[in-house]
Amino acid sequence: MAYRCFDVDVTDKVAHVRLSRPDELNTMVPEFWAELPEIVTRISDEASARVVVISSTGKHFSAGMDLSVFAGGHDEQAELGRRQARMRSTAKRLQWSFTALEKARVPVLTAVQGGCIGGAVDLVTAADLRYASADAFFVIQEINIGMTADVGTLQRLGTVIPEGVARELAYTGRRMSAQRAYEVGLVQEVYADHDSLVTGVLETAREIASKSPLALWGTKVAMNFARDHGVDDSLDQIATWQAGMFQPADMVESFTAKAEKRDPVYADLLPEPGGLDVV
Repeated sequence: MAYRCFDVDVTDKVAHVRLSRPDELNTMVPEFWAELPEIVTRISDEASARVVVISSTGKHFSAGMDLSVFAGGHDEQAELGRRQARMRSTAKRLQWSFTALEKARVPVLTAVQGGCIGGAVDLVTAADLRYASADAFFVIQEINIGMTADVGTLQRLGTVIPEGVARELAYTGRRMSAQRAYEVGLVQEVYADHDSLVTGVLETAREIASKSPLALWGTKVAMNFARDHGVDDSLDQIATWQAGMFQPADMVESFTAKAEKRDPVYADLLPEPGGLDVV
């Protein structure tokens, strides 16, 4: 399937999703917001890959939301409350574009080069893991243009890095360098350049893809739940998950493969059910 904002390929159970508008600094035009969740959700639902890597092209990862997103769709004749309700619905739709990364059954990794600006920070904070090239920088641009970030950065960044560091970035709009991002835990590793970044992240993705996809899904669900809930509730959640989802077949395969000195072979997840008629 052809997309305006992305190129997609799947190799070795890894889906590589690349932002593909380098001449426009990979800004997030209206099509971007529909294409990204469609791509990631389709991969997750169809179980066509076990890991998703989102990288980019050109000098910058993304310069953030394109102003064209705000153009059109406003009925100036409508009553004020209805117009503002429509604005809320628009914000929720944009938020879902990144929440889809969090809800996917597979881990999502991001590889950032150059600028990760505004909406791009919303994107990477919704991913499971983040990596950067040495020239990368991160900036919560919204505060610099007189608005409050509203697509996920303020809700997620403080769970990834210390809250005080997140607040300083959000209040000042300063750039955070790749090295500083590594120091505070925003990125897992800094690579020398863009090529080594993409190569390294794909290698990590292939390592993750070699694990049991059911165990990966359970791990992602449990860690996301624990982030948003207390310890007691989180322990109850994983106990309930294991009671339903844990089966010994993958564990048996792990031990058998080790004994036979070979790589384990796990079954893919089943595709999500679709097209069912609900009575």
